[in-house]
Amino acid sequence: MANATAAVLDDARQLAALLRDHGIPAMAGVDTRALARHLRANGSLRGIIMEPGALDETAAVRAAAAVPRWEDEDFVGQVSPSSIVDVGRPEDGGPLVAIVDYGLKTNIVLAMRRRGVRVRILPHTIPASIAIAPDVDGIILSPGPGDPARLDGPVALARAVIDDGRPLLGICLGHQIVARAAGAETSRLRFGHHGANHPVRDVDSGLVQVTSQNHEVQVLGDSVPAVSGFHVSQVNLNDGSVEGLRHRELPIETVQYHPEGAPGPLDAMAVFDRFVAAASSRIAG
Repeated sequence: MANATAAVLDDARQLAALLRDHGIPAMAGVDTRALARHLRANGSLRGIIMEPGALDETAAVRAAAAVPRWEDEDFVGQVSPSSIVDVGRPEDGGPLVAIVDYGLKTNIVLAMRRRGVRVRILPHTIPASIAIAPDVDGIILSPGPGDPARLDGPVALARAVIDDGRPLLGICLGHQIVARAAGAETSRLRFGHHGANHPVRDVDSGLVQVTSQNHEVQVLGDSVPAVSGFHVSQVNLNDGSVEGLRHRELPIETVQYHPEGAPGPLDAMAVFDRFVAAASSRIAG
């Protein structure tokens, strides 16, 4: 028993040394249930991890208050690429889809490739003239981190794509960007939606599907202008929040969840099928 205890302590010391050597913060002995109850009562909060022995509550609060607000961070600028990348060759055939990368998931590219689509990955600063080039058959606005209210450039791009009328799919942050381009408002959720077990109902078909989600912002359904042509197409069964928009006339759809996140595991893949069908019909037309 003594040898087993010594081995556990030795492993703990090795882990602590490994984290310290690589500058990785860690905590132990935290009452996580109490922390969860506190956040439930007060909403998402800024916080910091203090070094061992630093128990000055006033200094800790001051340090936490100095952490930049989530709304003020340019997260997309930190994760979006700086150059254009083509996946697939023209001789492969199939539609060409431009994906504007706000924090792109590889599975979205794979989902397109499995459906015979060529992909062009674009930086978030791309002008509309390149994003909706003549050879592009559809556009995807990708997921990504941060607040869409600070993304004036992407919103202007989405508005240009809507005006063009080409097939458009917005996912998560891309959904919020399209909503703002349509004239809707967004707001931060009290806790955000995270995890892989969120039930979503399709308003048009009544179908309920399991979805994977990871976002802090919602589209306010009542703010979607009727004249925009968009309507709320999907809703979250847990809290009634907006989970998708569809245009009544144009081949445009958005989803708040992550169809590439393998919830269900295939519950949400139909959104990719609908988008690819719309992009393919542009070639046929």
